[in-house]
Amino acid sequence: MKKHFILSIILLSSTPIIAQQKLSPEKLWQLGRVAGNTINTQKKEVIYTVTKVNLEENKSTKNTYALSLENSKQKLINKPEESISDIQILENKVYYLKNDQLWACDLNYNNHKQISHIEGGIANAKLSPNGKYLLFTQDVLVVKTEANAIYTDLPKANAYVFNDLNYRHWDTWTEGKFSHVFVADIQADKVENIRDIMENEPYDSPQKPFGGAEDVIWAADSKSILYVCKKKFGKEYATSTNTDIYQYNIQSKATRNLTQGMMGYDTQPAFNEDGSLLAWTSMSEDGYESDKNDIVIWDIAANKKYNLTKNWDESVVSFNWSKDAKKIFFTAFLKGTQQVYQIDLQKELSQNTAKHIKQLTSGAWDINAILGQYKNQLIVNKTDINHSAELFYLDISSGKLAPLTHVNDEEYKNIALSKVEERWVKTTDGKDMLTWVIYPPDFDPAKKYPTLLYCQGGPQSAVSQFYSVRWNFQLMAAQGYIVIAPNRRGLPGFGVEWNKQISGDWGGQAMKDYLSAIDDVSKEPFVDKNRLGCVGASYGGYSVYMLAGIHQNRFKTFIAHNGLFDLRSWYGTTEELFFANKDVGGSYWQENAPAAYKTFSPSEYVKNWNTPILIFQGGKDFRVPIEQGLQAYQVAQLKGIKSRLVFFPEENHWVLKPQNGIVWQREFFNWLKETL
Repeated sequence: MKKHFILSIILLSSTPIIAQQKLSPEKLWQLGRVAGNTINTQKKEVIYTVTKVNLEENKSTKNTYALSLENSKQKLINKPEESISDIQILENKVYYLKNDQLWACDLNYNNHKQISHIEGGIANAKLSPNGKYLLFTQDVLVVKTEANAIYTDLPKANAYVFNDLNYRHWDTWTEGKFSHVFVADIQADKVENIRDIMENEPYDSPQKPFGGAEDVIWAADSKSILYVCKKKFGKEYATSTNTDIYQYNIQSKATRNLTQGMMGYDTQPAFNEDGSLLAWTSMSEDGYESDKNDIVIWDIAANKKYNLTKNWDESVVSFNWSKDAKKIFFTAFLKGTQQVYQIDLQKELSQNTAKHIKQLTSGAWDINAILGQYKNQLIVNKTDINHSAELFYLDISSGKLAPLTHVNDEEYKNIALSKVEERWVKTTDGKDMLTWVIYPPDFDPAKKYPTLLYCQGGPQSAVSQFYSVRWNFQLMAAQGYIVIAPNRRGLPGFGVEWNKQISGDWGGQAMKDYLSAIDDVSKEPFVDKNRLGCVGASYGGYSVYMLAGIHQNRFKTFIAHNGLFDLRSWYGTTEELFFANKDVGGSYWQENAPAAYKTFSPSEYVKNWNTPILIFQGGKDFRVPIEQGLQAYQVAQLKGIKSRLVFFPEENHWVLKPQNGIVWQREFFNWLKETL
């Protein structure tokens, strides 16, 4: 075992730590949430939003600012209580969405005027580069599934009628509406001649629920629209990840598939400035949502495609073109962090060896997004375990970061920060595993501390330097707990093989990795081995249920949120079946049914349950449906185990409403006080 301290206790001011406050759930929820929007190159400004939560009113407000990149002065663009989005600068106007309609103002953000008056509202609005056309998306009723739409003489009927799968998705029952792409003429600030380019198609673009404006773009010459779509329906849709990029010609109204034969996710299309090259992210395997994500380039004139990262042993998250189109900048996970890389395009196109991929940043942080390029700098969004997101300058030549926004600086001056340790643990199969260890802000190595093993979801989501309002390591440590967060098998940033090893082996090596991590840190004299807890959500919740049956009395308490308890009933009720088919191995009734249903189902190990457990469950979680949490709770109750169920009828796979979030955290920490 080797240890390397990469962060020590950092103070944002000279205030002694004893005068600082420990982070509380209420303070966490009230921090401003920063997100970049766009760069106004004409005004030399970055436009960004700050979302703030009002706990008393149980809602959030979003304000949009224009911040000068020359003198740091900023201006509020929107009026109070009127949030705006989809900001685009074209010629001498700023276009944006407000109240689901297109508006415009001048470059000084004055003289606001509503442009569109489209019934039902619009989303993902984008003007063509020549300013003549507007594209937008809107939900359209294509398939009737609601009884009152099928039987019009029964307007008060409340029922659904389904004839195929994908009858519900994430947190929404299928009402037969699909997000379609529309194009319209826009002249003299009037929107007219609106047409649905996906007319009568039972498909979505952007993809639901996570697709956004990046799924729908204009070609550089304004002659066509590109959109991402999975043109499959019913059972085919539920069992496939094969999205394609389609090109719709404005004049001929013809549509063609640009990624025909590319079988996995194809997403995030983006042209270089002159439109000669198109890039996008691509996965190769249909049905594998966590497959290696590569950057593919299409040379339009030569009609040739190149996979720029095929020989690079990591997976791309997102990318941006450089202004001169000679480079592509992208983000990817690396050893528990998220960093920025660049590709020398000409050299990589000619050699395709991955030798011309250069890492630009290196540090204990996550660069979550690249907003764009300004001069020789990138504008990026950055977090770490002790700080929520802010915008930073990234110098392309040196890789140095400098703060651009300071939304939460004053708050952090009064918040005591945690020490974060990078700890490498030897696994049972002889591999080195990175584990983050987060200490209480007033940590004293002469004392003993209760310690929490954090189990990540996904199962292939990174344990990096993220900053969450729910699973927040800084908040847990502030309540007096040491937190152990292992990058167990299946997580990105440690090579493709490490990442994919989890599929088909949910309850195998990953469980051993968890136990290796907690056993290793338990050797430290400051860890109270009699006060160990285990917590997690989604696959992390599955991990909690699984470990509850095999931990051999290591843990004194468990907390699971929306975890998978019984793989048979889960397969029968979850909706994106491609996920279950890939990760579990298929259905439980097929010939040679996967052994995972017996070997890796937590319900098979409940005879060994003997430890207090708190269970959170969302009523609108259709990925891990309600019966999973209820079964686990019922087992614990019938076995006489101290247990508690916290049920959120209106929440989905997450907890999104502010006051529900506070309830979640109060129950979380109250349970730990009771049982640990």
